[in-house]
Amino acid sequence: QVQLQESGPGLVKPSQTLSLTCTVSGGSITTNYYYWSWIRQPPGKGLEWMGAIAYSGSTYYSPSLKSRTSISRDTSKNQFTLQLSSVTPEDTAVYYCASSASRPWLADDYWGQGTQVTVSS
Repeated sequence: QVQLQESGPGLVKPSQTLSLTCTVSGGSITTNYYYWSWIRQPPGKGLEWMGAIAYSGSTYYSPSLKSRTSISRDTSKNQFTLQLSSVTPEDTAVYYCASSASRPWLADDYWGQGTQVTVSS
């Protein structure tokens, strides 16, 4: 059973960089054809796919967030990380990490429980 767990600060100040880590257990982030995504849900809104990193290390980003988003990985720790720069209160959301065995934007496999991030001074 694959498990994903998000971790990171729950409060970030405006203009700073939000950094979250997803730790994967029960499976490897280098398993062929797997994609590891970040998704968020602002209060009262729907889910928004932010980007993904592939088993190969290739990255994929939402066009609307591409200029501020970076996803990387540490294969030795079986973790992947989200960095979102120049945050504003509109970036307040529950952030999830998730996996897909088919497409980078699908997140149709396993999900973490989510972590609340609030952007406020």
